[in-house]
Amino acid sequence: MSEQLVSLAPETISDPTKYADLREKGPLVHVSLPGLETPVWLVTGYEDAKDALTDPRFVRDATKLAGQEGPSIADQMIAAYGLPAEYAQYLGILVLSDGDEHARVRNLLVRSFTARRVNALRPQLEQVTEAIYEGLKAKGEADLVSELGYAIAATAICELMGVEAEDQPTVQGFIQGYASGDPEHFIPAIQGIVEYCKALIEKRRAEPGEDLVSGLLQDEGDDKLTETEIIAVFLLLINTGIAPPAHFLSEAVLALFDHPEELAKLRAQPELLATTAVPELLRFASAVPMGAPLYATEDLEFKGCPIKQGEVVNASLLGANHDPAEYSEPTKLDISRKLGAGVGHIALGHGPHYCIGASLAKLETEIVLNQLLLKHEGLRLAVDRKDLQYAPVPGEGMHLTSLPVKF
Repeated sequence: MSEQLVSLAPETISDPTKYADLREKGPLVHVSLPGLETPVWLVTGYEDAKDALTDPRFVRDATKLAGQEGPSIADQMIAAYGLPAEYAQYLGILVLSDGDEHARVRNLLVRSFTARRVNALRPQLEQVTEAIYEGLKAKGEADLVSELGYAIAATAICELMGVEAEDQPTVQGFIQGYASGDPEHFIPAIQGIVEYCKALIEKRRAEPGEDLVSGLLQDEGDDKLTETEIIAVFLLLINTGIAPPAHFLSEAVLALFDHPEELAKLRAQPELLATTAVPELLRFASAVPMGAPLYATEDLEFKGCPIKQGEVVNASLLGANHDPAEYSEPTKLDISRKLGAGVGHIALGHGPHYCIGASLAKLETEIVLNQLLLKHEGLRLAVDRKDLQYAPVPGEGMHLTSLPVKF
């Protein structure tokens, strides 16, 4: 392990080839993440990361720690975006909860977030994807992040939550502003989302449908979700189900552009798309490079590293997904790669906080790649590879801001 504090640049967090140097320092490395004040113990190994994500001695909710002072890392990230304090109650559900509190909300949500509900979205998402593709093709050039990725992901969440068709353009506008991170757009957007959700909840109480909001409202019993919690679920799905999939879809396309031999293999064997290609692309281009901060509830030892109560451990999902101890040639894309037991990667988390929308993420990826790269073969970059633009995100490294393509 390395106790010397290592300052990580955003580019390092997002580059899987940089993790070899960190692994040489030990299973845990004490690092400072760009944009955040609190140092963290970074875990980069696959099995070590899985162990950290399931170790009950670590929690996500810093307020539960005795004697904890100062803002948590989550608070620092909220402050970095300039979010008004009154909206904090809608953030952190599931992502920043633990134990019985987390299990209660997750169990209720999973009960309504059924495979049937997700699979029912396929025809609508296929139609929307085809319509968007045809519109972009007619233009001749487009940005896949903003003009396709966000549109598909936002449509999926709106359909899942039961947003009326006539309201979807307005709500998707809110979602775009919220996901932008720009305070000028972010703050009015979250206000719009919260007010819309309140009205939607009232409507679904009176007129239940087949959507997720209706399902959550139909739960009986003392543990059912409150209005605040349902709004928080909507924002959770936006946080985890809009920007990450939108960027991942473009990263997946870019990965196949960067590996033309793998794209050719996929076109020759399209059956690989749903079986091995999508899981491998999730591993290779992990949409969320860093897991949520984990706080030590006591003085403890983890992987030979003494950690004090209140100190933070972070699992690098990208680093773990490129661990040579788990994967042969981890920095090489192989769409026929047979991953290990279980899911075989931790791009969507692991353990109690495994992404509840995993099946939706896979469905979106399958539909988009089929439309863009299998049904049609003319898609290509509109700029030189070296001219693609990236932007830093606090605590998370560099994110691709756009993917200009020609049809």
